Amino acid sequence: MKTHHINNKGYYGEYGGAYIPEMLYPNIAQLKEQYLSILGEKSFQEEYQQLLRDYVGRPTPLYFANRLSEKYNTKIYLKREDLCHTGAHKVNNTVGQILLAKRLGKKRIIAETGAGQHGVATATVCALMGMPCFVYMGEIDMQRQAPNVARMKMLGAEVIPSTSGSKTLKDATNDAIRDWINNPEETHYIIGSVVGPHPYPDMVARLQSIISQEIKLQLKEKENRTNPDHIIACVGGGSNAAGAFYHYLDEKDVNLIAVEAAGKGINSGESAATSQLGNDGIIHGSKTLLMQSKDGQITEPYSISAGLDYPGVGPMHAHLFSSKRAEFLSVTDDEAMQAGANLTQLEGIIPAIESAHALAALDQRKFQPKEVVVVNLSGRGDKDLETYMKYFDL
Repeated sequence: MKTHHINNKGYYGEYGGAYIPEMLYPNIAQLKEQYLSILGEKSFQEEYQQLLRDYVGRPTPLYFANRLSEKYNTKIYLKREDLCHTGAHKVNNTVGQILLAKRLGKKRIIAETGAGQHGVATATVCALMGMPCFVYMGEIDMQRQAPNVARMKMLGAEVIPSTSGSKTLKDATNDAIRDWINNPEETHYIIGSVVGPHPYPDMVARLQSIISQEIKLQLKEKENRTNPDHIIACVGGGSNAAGAFYHYLDEKDVNLIAVEAAGKGINSGESAATSQLGNDGIIHGSKTLLMQSKDGQITEPYSISAGLDYPGVGPMHAHLFSSKRAEFLSVTDDEAMQAGANLTQLEGIIPAIESAHALAALDQRKFQPKEVVVVNLSGRGDKDLETYMKYFDL
């Protein structure tokens, strides 16, 4: 049977692999050899599940959005990842990776962050486990996500500004990889999305797959069926989408809808719609779709959302796009901000601007009255209040 999961060489179709500097080979080889057996260990699973339940607050609710459903004349459920401890899905992955790091005997944790949610989630689990934490964050992102910078510092992490390039997520990732090359022995790099060299895309997807695992059980209870008609999630690197899609990748009756940030318009020169603008290339250790100039220089992405302005997508999503398994939509800043305001005023839930991009798909795409549509609400909007206030002149 044809599968959309990763193969034993670390590729989704033609995307993935590990294109890494020689210095990182021992680390990546160790991860490759051990990640599946560690994740499968009974003691790991017991500790992981207990922390997800008692610390993260899982299962997160699958909430039937009554007024939103009326507005769009279809059945809309919100998977409430915004209710996780730290305010987003990111913590599902950091809890799993810090347990893995401990079993590998690592003593120091590094991470990259864009919107700051992954940085906060990493700093949180490092505080929980008593491990030193260093988070790389683009200087521009530090300014627009100041509350998350404060949280990381309060949690005891050192936040290191990335001052090169566009001073955003791509540059923070570059700096984190540089750190790892310089400190390979005792450092574990907790990558926050389904990007990077194999086995990271698969490892992060597996740790986030708790999202679709819960959706199946919760839909059974609410609709007496395990499969929705559509699942919608935003994609920057794409970890929340990978988690929401994971258990449905090979279920052909479920339509997967990935929503990217079109910024000021796909062809405006200020966009992050990788599927529309990207070509095959290599970034941060994997082959994927990448926004680049004719001579292969990475072009700077832009989005009002600090978590979606990444110039590539994870290799799983590159494959879902090229194989046409998923439908890819692009949403502008204005459309996302309006969708965020709609949810707030219809349901009393302020979404992260990343998640608002997923909600904006409801305006782009018609759904049938009896269809079940699940939107992955990947994060809450506290971190974005200043951006919302400025945008709507509140």
